[in-house]
Amino acid sequence: MKCLALALVLCTQLHLIHGGCYGKKLTLDMIQCQDFVDKTWHPIGSSWRNSACQDCNCERCCDAFSTPRSFPDDCMMEFDKEECEYKVFKKNDRTQPCQIFKAVGK
Repeated sequence: MKCLALALVLCTQLHLIHGGCYGKKLTLDMIQCQDFVDKTWHPIGSSWRNSACQDCNCERCCDAFSTPRSFPDDCMMEFDKEECEYKVFKKNDRTQPCQIFKAVGK
């Protein structure tokens, strides 16, 4: 019975798992919304990607990338802002990509 109660509590928290999103409050009289990062204005119903590599609409923004959490020790990661993604490659040879075992987001 305790396990069932714990499972129910955890299920109510599923919306918190993706920490790469945040919501925005809209009002009925709005015809535009502002991107918090770039301070640009967008029509209600539109979507865009901002300079922080977030996919946004007027209700929320979410990271447009996943973040590697596990990869071989002889590798390193670097964020490519043009592609909005992390590149993982050998520390001694940037041309050699590495396998990503675990990532979070997107």
